[in-house]
Amino acid sequence: MQNQEQHTNGSKKIRIDKDTFETIYQMYWEKVYAVCYNNIREIEPAREMVQDIFKSVWERRHELELENVNNYLIRSAKFKTFEYIRNKVSQQQHICIKYQDCTHSSNCTEEKILFNNLKEKVDILVDTLPCQCRRVYKMSREQGLSNKEIASALLISERAVEYHITKALSVLRVNLSNYSS
Repeated sequence: MQNQEQHTNGSKKIRIDKDTFETIYQMYWEKVYAVCYNNIREIEPAREMVQDIFKSVWERRHELELENVNNYLIRSAKFKTFEYIRNKVSQQQHICIKYQDCTHSSNCTEEKILFNNLKEKVDILVDTLPCQCRRVYKMSREQGLSNKEIASALLISERAVEYHITKALSVLRVNLSNYSS
């Protein structure tokens, strides 16, 4: 490294020319690669980072004056890997959010269709129940009345209410067995 200048505080600053660049590359590329690879554990992206770092050094050779080449290159490698990880995480989060949005909205739509189909089937089946059974079922499930309230309103025993609800649920269970997951 012949192109070194003495700085006022006694440290040497290195100016980069073709020979200096080749020397720096030969001395440090493995170390820079090791830093990149050890941080991301991916061969090709680590190689690309090394190329990018040395390419940047070469492109900026006229303006760069390096006091400590090792520190500069290691810092550059750490920055590159941090940037790579940040971008990768950000990209994965973006994909994940988009996937969740897509999945959620399609599931919502699909679930809504399934719910509407099931509700329609239940309504049809409830309408086929005997009159008293249908009335008890609707009071229980649609109006949310207790067995005691239904018995009082229809002037029947609570046991009769339980019978009608059991019968209605049995009819629904048999006819909706293909809807169970």
